[in-house]
Amino acid sequence: MKTRTLTALVATTTAAALLAACSGGTQARGSGGGGSKTLTLASVDQGSVEDVVKAFEQANPGVKVRYTTSGADQYQQQIRTQLSSGTAPDVMSVWPGNGNPGATYVLAKPGYLRDLSDQPWAGKMPEAMKSVAQYQGKTYTAVFGQNGIGAVYNQQAMAKAGLTPPDTWTKLLAFCRAAKAKGTPAFALGIQDNWVTQLVLYSLVATTVYGPDRGFDQKMQSGQTTFAQSAWTTALNKYVTMEKTGCFQKNPLGTNYEASQQLAATGKTLGIVQGNWVIALLKQKNPQGTFALKALPATDDPSQTVIPAAAGAGYSVNAKAKNPELALKFVDFVMSPEGMNLFVKKQGGLPSLPDTGFAVDPSLTELSTFIKSNRTVPFMDQRWPNAKVQQTMLSGLQEIFSGQSTPDKLLKEMDTDYKAGS
Repeated sequence: MKTRTLTALVATTTAAALLAACSGGTQARGSGGGGSKTLTLASVDQGSVEDVVKAFEQANPGVKVRYTTSGADQYQQQIRTQLSSGTAPDVMSVWPGNGNPGATYVLAKPGYLRDLSDQPWAGKMPEAMKSVAQYQGKTYTAVFGQNGIGAVYNQQAMAKAGLTPPDTWTKLLAFCRAAKAKGTPAFALGIQDNWVTQLVLYSLVATTVYGPDRGFDQKMQSGQTTFAQSAWTTALNKYVTMEKTGCFQKNPLGTNYEASQQLAATGKTLGIVQGNWVIALLKQKNPQGTFALKALPATDDPSQTVIPAAAGAGYSVNAKAKNPELALKFVDFVMSPEGMNLFVKKQGGLPSLPDTGFAVDPSLTELSTFIKSNRTVPFMDQRWPNAKVQQTMLSGLQEIFSGQSTPDKLLKEMDTDYKAGS
């Protein structure tokens, strides 16, 4: 989320994220509450925000940042409540677009976020990112990175298994069968955290739906098609086929996001389908390991493959921040070359603004190539009319894995929520 509006997650992420999301846990830095030299911050960027906070404090002697980090599910449940009750921090993680309870449109509409249009970086964001960082033409979210979703492979585990990343759907299923036969499942899947359920599906939808029809979102918006009447059906059935083929470890519903990271990092699986943000977390768990993000194929023509890639979660300022001046200073630091490069290097991502001097990590070579070749599509939820569509999808995917629902039923439910509008 991480890569959760995968946006994520995201990506996102987060990505993710999400979308669009990072692992759980809570930390705090600094002391005291309030005061002109104290900033409060809530983040989903666990494993990367720490370095940014440290650099910000060093650049601003005397300033202390009191911050917490948490997973996307927990965070999204809390932030709206905190904002409505007046207990939210000065600065907070916010996803682009409209796909979840912590997304830009959702939080800007009731007036919870400060307008950031006058900040020096706001006019420099690429149009694709600007459109999902804005609400009614005003910029509310500082998007510092681009995220992509794909298969992140543990290269040492792959070498040990004697396997290579597949580039077609037929090869993917053969890869899963071969990995299972060697006692090392292909991919870790931690869908006890429901935001994780969307990542494999988004990877498959990118190619099956948007590969042949980049105008699909416009057709959805105009009522010319639906989830149930489109290639979303193909993608979701392929997801189910992957599960039946043994592409994932046993009991994905009993595995959370952090446990799935451990499986992939230590070679208990050959990889994990996640946002590029997971790479930094895998390296934390296995500093000697090397990892690479590759596209997850969904057809037998590699030239048709498309990667979900879009703006990841960024940061917004509370409209009622207790320290608005310091909050703006922090957001500006996040969007500076120093802050942006710190974030994306730690997360294994790509900066949202050009000319930052950032050197692309080798693990993201394929993602960078796809972005430059225009073989990407935004995270699907960023363009949905409300957050309920995604919530229905996430819970419905868990129900499919537990045998309580079917692809046809889920897509019809998503259509109902979509048609309800904003």
